[in-house]
Amino acid sequence: MSKEYGVFDILGPVMIGPSSSHTAGAAKLGRIAQKIAGDNIKKVTFYLHGSFAKTYKGHGTDKALLAGVLKMEPQDEHLKNSFDIAAREGLEYEFIETDLGDVHPNTVKFKFDLYNGKVMTVTGSSIGGGSILITEVDGESVELTGEYPAIITKHKDKPGIITAVSSVLSNLGVNIAFMKVFRKRRGQTASMVVETDGIIPKDAINYISKIEGIEDVKVINPI
Repeated sequence: MSKEYGVFDILGPVMIGPSSSHTAGAAKLGRIAQKIAGDNIKKVTFYLHGSFAKTYKGHGTDKALLAGVLKMEPQDEHLKNSFDIAAREGLEYEFIETDLGDVHPNTVKFKFDLYNGKVMTVTGSSIGGGSILITEVDGESVELTGEYPAIITKHKDKPGIITAVSSVLSNLGVNIAFMKVFRKRRGQTASMVVETDGIIPKDAINYISKIEGIEDVKVINPI
């Protein structure tokens, strides 16, 4: 069977650095994680797993991850200066080598300490060619590639939630491309990732947050 090749299989992503997985993918991971955490970040701790832990200094993974949290894109020429930029902006950071278990070797867990005293965690992997996959937000399982605008909800696992969220998006003229729901146990807390074909309006957060049973909602428009 013949293999179909995409442009990134041939050319690779536009980026700064030696490795699409360890640099471009790392910067994208940091950027998406920052979008999930928001702008109220006081400190970020990077828990590095597998090959990320072994080679992060030599491949510039540390600088790329931090650059992403500083809202830089993989092709930003200032990526290599992210340590200095973080110092100027007062963003505290720390890198810790760890074992995150049975996960992709290029995996990082971000712990965000926010100025309001809250703590958020985001876990994701750089899966090759500059592509990424977010697999956890605040302990809840998700699957988010960052390629599409997306909504992430944390909600009570009960009937009507999915229909209500879908209705909000329909009323706003937003078409759903993909939807996945995750839960640990029936009737308790669940999470949902809705990826859409178009940019998600800011009003979506207000409408969805008012749905009975919704505990938290985040909107992530792509880089």
